[in-house]
Amino acid sequence: MLRFKISFLAAFMIVAYAGQSQEKGWQNLFNGKDLSGWKRLGGSAEYTVEDGAIVGRTVAKSRNTFLVTEKEYGDFILELDVFVEAAEGNSGIQTRSHFDPKAFNGEGKVYGRQCEIDPTPRMWTGGIYDEGRREWIYPLQLNPSAQQAYKKGAFNHYKIECIGHIMKTWVNGIPSSFVIDSLDPKGFIGLQVHSVNTSELVGKKVIFKNIKIKTTDLETTPFPAFIYIANLIPNNVTAEEKTNGWELLFDGQSSKGWKSAKRPGFPQNGWKIEQGVISVIEAGGSESTNGGDIVTENKYSAFDLSFEFKLAPAANSGVKYFVTLAEETNGSAIGLEYQILDDTLHGDAKMGRDGNRTLASLYDLITAEKQKRFIKQIGQWNIGRIVVYPNNKVEHYLNGIKVLEYIRGSKAFKDLVAISKYVGWKNFGEAHEGHILLQDHGNAVSYRSIKIKKLSW
Repeated sequence: MLRFKISFLAAFMIVAYAGQSQEKGWQNLFNGKDLSGWKRLGGSAEYTVEDGAIVGRTVAKSRNTFLVTEKEYGDFILELDVFVEAAEGNSGIQTRSHFDPKAFNGEGKVYGRQCEIDPTPRMWTGGIYDEGRREWIYPLQLNPSAQQAYKKGAFNHYKIECIGHIMKTWVNGIPSSFVIDSLDPKGFIGLQVHSVNTSELVGKKVIFKNIKIKTTDLETTPFPAFIYIANLIPNNVTAEEKTNGWELLFDGQSSKGWKSAKRPGFPQNGWKIEQGVISVIEAGGSESTNGGDIVTENKYSAFDLSFEFKLAPAANSGVKYFVTLAEETNGSAIGLEYQILDDTLHGDAKMGRDGNRTLASLYDLITAEKQKRFIKQIGQWNIGRIVVYPNNKVEHYLNGIKVLEYIRGSKAFKDLVAISKYVGWKNFGEAHEGHILLQDHGNAVSYRSIKIKKLSW
């Protein structure tokens, strides 16, 4: 009798929960019986229905394959559970995505933002990848606190919010990625079976179940303030970013907040501001001989600085920090420098030691460890980021990937300074605060979306 009562109570709770979900506007995207409302696009992997779940299996010699909704969705909250059989397999959940039937010689390709499922040691599950287009827009190095959320050998629960320009992801309840992007106001939802390149991965299952969506009465879920927001709308800071302490250093329209590093006011020549971009005008590559460097009017100590930059072929520039303007120099003002450089065509890339003058390096001190796939081509926008923590730990990022770190004032740092071009300046790079600087190296380089968040000491 007791067992019956418990069973009845459990059944009642399930029915009550289902009714509650329905009242809140949730809809099942999968009926548990067949693939009605879905269609396959891309590769040749097969999708079947087994035990009330959608099962995809990897196949040899196939591109990425997607099972996508026939219906398109705009704003929504999506939840589902996914199991990836292969210990180092890969999958993903497409959002607001599209299909190009002409790609790959008429085979077509799916493109759009994807919530990544990545069981590999890289641990980027919950990151956001732009399938078939821009590639990584939120690598999970931007939020290391979420890298342990994925559980191997188990179903993992995913929550995805797409509301307006905002996309957020959660893995097993852990906040993972936060992207603001004006592309794709609507599109289909898709389930990915990734291509495989070894025979051991052929036939491995990816299982999707409990797929539900809500499209009305949506309320966005707050993210912790410490999680970085990848805002891909130029020169934009949202209300949530402002609440978290972010502010624009360049308003996209004027030189407000900036001045010449060595003269009164803003340079009258050598720089231009138009179409939301502030640019160095080409002047033959001479350092600080045209308009000269510009610096922020304010000084900063611990901070998170993000900026976009675009290089002309063979161009050179730099973003410097802890610039005091106290050092005497004939050329550019002195400071710690995030190198901005065309590594292929500019000779500076071959100077210094072991590549420590290449793109995103701490100039003449520490080499940036970069992979080519995370470097945008010349003429495209790259995203740089410099984080200076209150304990003097510093990190450089390029397009969301951390490329170096060091401790200001440490013995290791001082030892590097002692064998660098900065050896002549006492306590180089150790000031408590300083200006942010954009360098005029006489080459055409553009900047936008320059924003900063002060970090508490």
